[in-house]
Order: sequence, then C-alpha cells, then structure tokens
Amino acid sequence: MEDPKSEEAMAKATRMAYFRFSLIAPVIQGTYTEESETKYYKRVTSEPLKFPDGRMVKLSYKTLERWTCHYRHGGMDELMPHERNDKGSTRALSDEAVSEIFNLKNKYPRINATQIHALLVKNSIIPATVSVCAVQRFIRKNDLKYARPLNIRDRKAFEEDSFGRMWQADTCYFPEITADGKKRKTYAIAIIDDHSRLIVGAKIFYNDSATNFQKVLKDAISTYGIPDKLMVDNGCSYANEQLTAICLSLSVVLIHNKPRDAAAKAKIERSWRTCRERFLSTLDVESIHTLDEFNKLYAEYVRDYNLTEHSGIGCKPMERYLASKDDIRPVKSLEWLDECFLNRVVRKVRKDATVSINKIFYDVPQEFICQSVEIRYVPDDMSTAFILYEKKRYPIVKTDKVANCHTRRNNNVIDYSRLGGER
Repeated sequence: MEDPKSEEAMAKATRMAYFRFSLIAPVIQGTYTEESETKYYKRVTSEPLKFPDGRMVKLSYKTLERWTCHYRHGGMDELMPHERNDKGSTRALSDEAVSEIFNLKNKYPRINATQIHALLVKNSIIPATVSVCAVQRFIRKNDLKYARPLNIRDRKAFEEDSFGRMWQADTCYFPEITADGKKRKTYAIAIIDDHSRLIVGAKIFYNDSATNFQKVLKDAISTYGIPDKLMVDNGCSYANEQLTAICLSLSVVLIHNKPRDAAAKAKIERSWRTCRERFLSTLDVESIHTLDEFNKLYAEYVRDYNLTEHSGIGCKPMERYLASKDDIRPVKSLEWLDECFLNRVVRKVRKDATVSINKIFYDVPQEFICQSVEIRYVPDDMSTAFILYEKKRYPIVKTDKVANCHTRRNNNVIDYSRLGGER
C-alpha cells in the first residue's frame, strides 16, 4: 500500500531543495556577474523571496552562503530541509504574517498598515501584543507603501551569451498517422538552445508524457553537454517531481514560465512555426505508417534546420554552436548520467514485504517491512529498480505469488516441547 503522506513529504522536501539550489546555482555554475559571491547573495536577498509553499520570506545573504557550502559538501541531499530547533516559538512577524501582508497588498493595493494589522489580529495570524509599528516597518522596508499597477509583465527581447546557458523545451501536436490500420495521434518533443537556436533534441511519440521528455532531454545532454538552465511550460510532462529531481542532480535550474505565456519561450515557439512551414506543410502523411518512418523524416528536417542560415542570428545554428560549444559543462560519465535520470518514489513496505508502483507489486528485502523507503528506477525497465538506503542498493523484483507459494521461508521453527522450560 502506498503511503501518500511519506510521498507528499518527499515531494515537498524536493521542491524546497530545488528552490534553494535555484538561488545558489549561478555561484555553483560560475555564471554570476557581480564582483564577488557575497555581492550576488546580497542582491538576491535584497527583497523577500517567494517560497514553494507561497510564503514570502526575507532571507539573510549568509543563508545562501550556508546553502552553497552544504551543496558543495553533499549535493542535493544537503539542501533538503530539516526540522527547525526553534519550531513553535513566536516572532513579531511570522512567515505566515509576512505572506499574508504581501497577499493583502496585492489584493488591495491601497490598504494601509493599520488595516493590515487589524486583519492579522482578527484572523489570529499575529497576537494583539504585536504593535502596528512592526507592520509599518515591514511595509516601509519592502517598498509596499504605495499602490502600483498589477499584472504588468516586463517584456524585453533577450538572448543568452553562449551555447548551453539556457535550453527551451516544448511539445507540439503533429499530424495523425495510420499505423496497423488505426489512426494514431503523434506528438513532437523538441529542445532548442537559446543562444545558437540549435535544436539539440527532437523526437516524435504517440504520447506526450514525462517519461518521453526525459528520453529527449537525456539524449540531448549526452550529445551536447549539460545546460545551465532549462525553460519549460507547466504541462504534466514538465511540471513533475521527477524532472525537478533530475535537474537538481544535474545542477540545472528548471524554469517554468507562467501559464498561457507562450511568448516567454518565444524561440521554441518560433521554431514550431518554421517546422510547420518547411516540414509539415509539404509532408505526405498518408504514406507514413510507422513511428520510425515519421522520426526518420523528422530527423532529416532537424539536420537541415541546424545547417540552414537562421534569420534571427544571421548565421547557421550549427556555426553558432561550434563557436561557443566549449562553454557548456560536459557529462562526467554515461554511468553518472544514468544515475541522474533515475526516477524516484517513496513507498511504505507492506507486512508481506511488497511495495506497489503503478499498481504493480514488487518484493523487497524483509528488513524493510513497515518502513518508508526510497525506490529508484528507469521508467521503461523496472528490472533495474532498487531501494537506496544509507548509500547501499537493495534490488526489488516483480512479485510472483505462485512462485512465492512454493518458496521455503527462513522462519525459525518453534519447539513446543520446550515451552515449559528445561527438565
């Protein structure tokens, strides 16, 4: 039986770890533009930051220094949140109060500190002993005093300065094909480099799924190296805990653009338009009967696209790639890359020493009965699945109830003649 509480706690911890990494990533990757790491930290923490749970929190720059030290020492596991020693203690303005102040100012831009204080006390967010001055100081310090227009996006044309600084990924509906006498929908998943406009990964599938995007991303990274940032939308293929964990393992900053904001990743969107004009408009769909055939034609188009002059940059994408390809981070090894792309789930082991993954049961070692364990696996190859516990691997296998019925147990046999003691 799955343990939703354990899985939810793991997901929450992963989101927080990735949030922390996103703040220190420019220092880890050496991409910050300030004169020193400290100046970068001070700029990032100059205003309150929105946490994954929606809270607005003002951090000290020393907190980011500490997170950087932890990450360099132990990787993503060291960025996982731990229980605070002072949990339960009161402060003048709690994190909840800070978050509520920002919410009220966004909802009612002209509301003043006195009104905010009254609402915080009325809703039991702060005790009445907290003075109005505390709220006034916070509003003044964070420049929330004056009303300002809401929902205005600061849109400017941008371009990264070299290959691998940022990749943009997206899915596009492709024409249906007739395979084995049936009409099948097809989806193309592609990744484009922001600087060079080089399509680094592209493939057609019958499903738009998280697993299929991970395949395209893994192939792109194994071929071209590891990007600093990855920009995606909020579809199920891109907004999931597995991709977050993968990017954290790779030290890649994952950026989700806002819903219904296609202009934020304009380069990949523009590439789809080019694809429709140059490829799909002249395609004889009726002659395609397998996904392999479709992918071969699509791969030829991608090669042609990468070797054709791009009007936006005045040269061929491949030429721009070759001019700055040395700036991208290389993959440590293929084995290391395989490790990074392992999916992870938390499950509570049943009393019969089994766990359920996607409604399929697997046998696990007896010592984990009634414990919550982290299982890592390749989505298309569950034969490689294992439990990771204290940096050791414990394989799991698909449950065969018939075979288990004939398996001899290592249980101790009770000698009932000795229950009354020795004679």
